[in-house]
Parts: sequence; structure tokens; C-alpha cells
Amino acid sequence: MSLLEDLKWRYATKKMNGERIPAEKLNYILEAARLAPSSSGLQPYKVIVISDRALLAKIREVAFNQSQVTDCSHLLVFAAWDGYNEERITRVFNYTMDQRGLPYQTMADYKQNLLAMYEPLGQEWHAHHASKQSYIAFAMAIAAAAEQRVDATPIEGFNAEQLDELLQLKGSGYRSTVLLPLGYRQESEDWLVNMKKVRTPLEDFASELTLADLTGAADKAPTE
Repeated sequence: MSLLEDLKWRYATKKMNGERIPAEKLNYILEAARLAPSSSGLQPYKVIVISDRALLAKIREVAFNQSQVTDCSHLLVFAAWDGYNEERITRVFNYTMDQRGLPYQTMADYKQNLLAMYEPLGQEWHAHHASKQSYIAFAMAIAAAAEQRVDATPIEGFNAEQLDELLQLKGSGYRSTVLLPLGYRQESEDWLVNMKKVRTPLEDFASELTLADLTGAADKAPTE
């Protein structure tokens, strides 16, 4: 089955039935997230996998009581670095060079340029940038889940500060960014299951732009 057909099949499941996902499907989804691209290959995020029912109940309390959190098979918590620094970037680059059998100095200039660019931007910019990287892996996980016919519900509706405290992320260098419950739909109790998938028409969603278009627009701009 094609990726497009898989994406047409999936939807933001509103009610899950608690059935467990086979380990091989869970691992497939996690591997897809792990293989996602990230800026400079830093992968400034990780995935926390939670299936403990007592902990899920606690998370539901800080996620606006959304039932998918406790009715899912596994909850994926995406957490991103709270900032970039030389130690973190060096650790990733050194690991990459070890895996490729290259000397650490191979990426020394690139690393220094990266640090020089990031350093003046401040930690909040760093955290926001790392969070955006985690969403790329998050999207890959959603697509992989659809391919495996596993339901997944993106959740941004939660109190991140309270979740970070609950999961003891504070002081760890990570911040929670987004949640992804994985499981199977409870069709009899899900109002969205048979609704038509609606997206912006392709002709409105995507358009081609050339330099000539921009030049022409500038030529036609009114002058004072």
C-alpha cells in the first residue's frame, strides 16, 4: 500500500480501545522517528516511551483529561534539548566521527561555525529550534504508524511545565514538546472515525514561484 493511501487512512483518533501494539510495530515506529533528518544531524531530542498505566493516568491529569492518553497502548513523549552548547554538539559530532572511522578534527571547523552562529541567539531560541527538530521525527512516527495500521493522535494540549516536573525532565537538559498516543481506534465511540478527511485543495496548498514572478510583482508595485 502506498504512503498516500496510508495517510488517507489515518486520522486523529478520538477514542482508543486499550489494545496493545505488537512490539515489532512499536519498534518500527520508533526506528522511523530515529531515522528522521535533523539540522546538522544533531538529533537534539529523544523519545520517552510510556505504557505504565499508573503513570499514564498522572499524565492525563496534565493533558486536559484527554482519554487517548490512558486508552492508548503506548504514549510517545517527544522531548527536545533546552539549548545548544559546545559539550552537547561535540558529543554528537565525535560519535558521528567514531561511527564513520574519521578523526574528530574532520568537523572541527563546521562545529565552530555552528557554535558561533547559535551562541548569540540565546537559549530560548535554541530550545525553540530543537523543538522544531523534534517535530520532524514526530511526523515520521505518525507516517510509520499509519503504514503499520496503528492509530496515532498528535497532542499538543498539555501543560509542558507540569509534565516536565512529573517526568523529572527539569534539570535534565530536555523539555517535552509533543505527545503521540499509539493504539487502536474504538470505532463505536469515536465520532470522527467515519468523517471525510478534509484538507486544503492541492491547487491552493502548493504553488510554483519563479524569480520572474517576483520581479514582475516588483515592477508592477505602485510608486509614490
